Parts: sequence; structure tokens; C-alpha cells
Amino acid sequence: MSQEIAVVGSQEFTTGFRLAGVRRFENVPDEQKGTELDDAVTKVLDDDDVGIVVMHDDDLEYLSRNVRQDVETSVEPVVVTIGSGTGGGGLRDQIKRAIGIDLMDQEEDNE
Repeated sequence: MSQEIAVVGSQEFTTGFRLAGVRRFENVPDEQKGTELDDAVTKVLDDDDVGIVVMHDDDLEYLSRNVRQDVETSVEPVVVTIGSGTGGGGLRDQIKRAIGIDLMDQEEDNE
């Protein structure tokens, strides 16, 4: 069974992904993130057809403690955050969590 990518965030954030062919998205206007983002994230996390959830890293601040913990510990679907605060180490940790091994460590061993 193939799974989809879902994008959660403002319309400005999701538009680029939609143009790239992502069909599953949850638009949450900036002024409503404090009240609606938890529900949107929970909806995609509970969807068995979703394998990857993409969010802006700044949006994590709007999540309640329980939903944020769900996002940070979710393995399937894996949640990938991108944006201003995601550095190389953050992406490295997300990849490691998603596939179970540290690809960067493997590359360093080969050098």
C-alpha cells in the first residue's frame, strides 16, 4: 500500500507543495493556528493513508503539549519539519528517526 505526503500549515506554506503534486494538505491560517492547528495535525497523524507529514518548524510552537509530543515521537507517519530553525542536525535526526539508521554516520565511516 502506498502512502501519501500530507502538508499542514498556512496556505502560503502548503501552496508550493500542492504545485509539486502533493494532494493531501490542511490549510490553517496564521491567525487560527492557536485554535485549529492541533486538530489539523491530529487529523493527518490519524490518517492511515499518510506516511509523511510536512510542517513548518515554527508551527510547532502553536501545538499543545500532547500533540507536540505525538509529532516528536511519531514514527509512522514520520513528521518532517522544515523552515528557518531546521539545521543540518535537525534534518539528520529526522532521517535517523524515520529509517532507523544514521546515514551521515555511515558516510563518515566510509571516508
